[in-house]
Amino acid sequence: METENKKILLVEDDPNFGTVLKDYLAMNDYEVIHAKNGMEGFEKFKKDDFDLCILDVMMPYKDGFTLAKEIREKNEDIPIIFLTAKAMKEDVLKGYKVGADDYLNKPFDSEVLLMKIKAIIQRKATDSIADSKQFEFEIGNFHLNSKLRFLTYNDEDPIKLSPKENELLRLLALHKNDLMPRELALTKIWRDDNYFTSRSMDVYIAKLRKYLGKDDGVEIINIHGEGFRLVVKDEVDN
Repeated sequence: METENKKILLVEDDPNFGTVLKDYLAMNDYEVIHAKNGMEGFEKFKKDDFDLCILDVMMPYKDGFTLAKEIREKNEDIPIIFLTAKAMKEDVLKGYKVGADDYLNKPFDSEVLLMKIKAIIQRKATDSIADSKQFEFEIGNFHLNSKLRFLTYNDEDPIKLSPKENELLRLLALHKNDLMPRELALTKIWRDDNYFTSRSMDVYIAKLRKYLGKDDGVEIINIHGEGFRLVVKDEVDN
């Protein structure tokens, strides 16, 4: 996932820590807008488009929880990471209740924050792809109508896919020639990511491979530990 041009709102009242963190994120190709309290943070949020917010919990004028609620009223989907000096369970629970995506206790390893940011932005991007309204796809010599659950090869009679076969092939088609993360399919289709749902998905992948076997130019590749790629060879070669 490219980090370039991703814009972060950092709301941190400690000027030294805020400056250091802003500079560190900028070194890693993020554009960072730094606000020094909750009121200033909300004003900056309203005037710009951000990909993620990092909010300190304890701030003057307006604390991080109140700011998060106001941000959520304007944008339900923007990721929020809380920073706090207090490791109290009540604060953590309160943070998640107002819509936190993650939580870090000060002091923290800046590389851990970086990994969390990348993971959250990646997840939001893949979620938005999965929530696409597109339902018709060309896959080599196949046509998929995911609304009717029909998979048609050339002029042959269509195959009626089962609901899970259909949803899985649609997700693969949305990520055609790119990685479809394993956990995305498990959480979107099976609603859980565990050993048993993972084995179940492998069975469905095998079924889809059998259907798609009629076209030598179409293949589902297993990317070990990551997910799958629906490869249409003519499109990759061009």
